[in-house]
Amino acid sequence: MRFATGSPKGTWQPVVTADTTLQSYWLNWRVLVCVIWVLLSAIFSLLIILKCEVSRKVASDDNKESQRERSWTLYEDEVWRPCLKGIHPVWLLGFRVFAFVVLLVLLILTATADGGSIFYFYTQWTFAAITIYFGLGSLLSMHGCYQHHKKTSGDKVGNVDADADAEQGICDAPTPPQSSNPAIQGKGLGVPREHLVRQPAGTWGYVFQIIFQMNAGAVMLTDCVFWFIIVPFLSVKDYNINLLIISMHTINAVFLLGDTALNSLRFPWFRIGYFCMWTITYVIFQWIVHAIVKLWWPYPFLDLSSRYAPLCYFSMALLHVPCYGIFALIMKLKHSVLSTRYPDSYLSRLEVATK
Repeated sequence: MRFATGSPKGTWQPVVTADTTLQSYWLNWRVLVCVIWVLLSAIFSLLIILKCEVSRKVASDDNKESQRERSWTLYEDEVWRPCLKGIHPVWLLGFRVFAFVVLLVLLILTATADGGSIFYFYTQWTFAAITIYFGLGSLLSMHGCYQHHKKTSGDKVGNVDADADAEQGICDAPTPPQSSNPAIQGKGLGVPREHLVRQPAGTWGYVFQIIFQMNAGAVMLTDCVFWFIIVPFLSVKDYNINLLIISMHTINAVFLLGDTALNSLRFPWFRIGYFCMWTITYVIFQWIVHAIVKLWWPYPFLDLSSRYAPLCYFSMALLHVPCYGIFALIMKLKHSVLSTRYPDSYLSRLEVATK
C-alpha cells in the first residue's frame, strides 16, 4: 500500500494560510468579486438549462414529429446500443461493468489510504461521479441486452414459423394493408419497423446522458488542471506524486473516452450548464465548510486570501469552455471517422432523424 500511496513526507500537504472563520476573511473586495463571478456563472448556466430542457420537454409533449429535428433528442436504445451495428450490445455492457469495478476499487483504495478527507478534492467528486456513471450505465446496458435478446429471440421464432408455413404449401402471401400516408408507402416494405418507430428515452436515460456530459467536462478540467498546473507546481516544490494519484488522473479519462468510442449518446452543447453547476456546487461547498471550520484549501487557487483570487476564479470559469469544447470536438471527430470508414454500420444521428 505504501507503493501506491507514497511516502507522506514526499507528498503535497496543504497548509492553512489564514483563519477562514474570521469575518475579516470574508468581508473584503476580493471575496465580493469572486462571489460575483460565481453568481453570474450560476445564473447563466441555469438560464441555459431551463431554456433548453423546457423546450425539449415541450417538444416531446406537444410535437413529437418536430422532436426528431432536435439535436438533444435521445432514444431509449441509444443508452445501451453501440454506435456500430456490428458490435453486439454485450460488449458495451462488459466494458461498462469492468470500468465500474476498477473505478470503484480505486475509489475505495484511496478512501482507505487517505481517509474521508479525500472528498474535499474536486478530483474525488468527479471520480465518484464517473463511477456512478458506469454503474448506472451497466444497469441500463443490462436492461438493453435483455430487450435485445428478447427481440432477436422473437425474430427467430417468427422465422421458424414462416418456414413451417412455406413447407405446408402456403404460397400466397396476404397483401399488406395500404397506408393512407404516402410518406410511409414511399419507404417500401424492406425497412425494418424498429427504424420507423423508436421509443424516446425515459427519465433515467436523460439522467444518464446528463451525467455523461457533465463528467466529460469535469474529467477534462480535472486532468488538465492536474497535469498542467498542479504537477508543475509540485515539481518545483520537490514533492513526489504517488502511483494512486497518477492512476486517478489518467484512468478516468481513458475509461470515459473508451465508452465514448463505443456508445451512441449525443452531445448537445447546452448541457455545459450542468458541468458549470457541478463546479459551482463544489466551490460553494468549500466556502461553507471553510466559513465554519478553520481548514486548509484543497487547491491554492481557491484561497480567497490571495490578492490574485479574483483572477484565479475568473480563469477557472473560462477554462470550462475549452474543456467542454475539447470533448465536443472528440465527439465530432468520432462521427466524422466512423461515418466515413463505416458508412453502412455507423448509427449516426442523421440516420435516426430520417428513418
